Amino acid sequence: MTELTLFIDGMGCRDCVRDVTARLRDVAGVETVTADHRRSVVVLVGSMSRSGVLAALEGTPFRVGRIDHDSNPTGSGQQSS
Repeated sequence: MTELTLFIDGMGCRDCVRDVTARLRDVAGVETVTADHRRSVVVLVGSMSRSGVLAALEGTPFRVGRIDHDSNPTGSGQQSS
């Protein structure tokens, strides 16, 4: 299980959060999406690829400023081999 924390420029309101989370929910391997518009942060959990995540936001006003990666997030169960 992988956890990606995205810091997204341009995601400053609730409508933006809805747009971003809808796009990211459709990425193959995404199991959960949690967003905070006040901090412009989205946390994804699943087996998604970074390239898939970035592709989902192409052509939008939202720019990923940074991605933090955790390959075994706390509380997500066992990592599959």
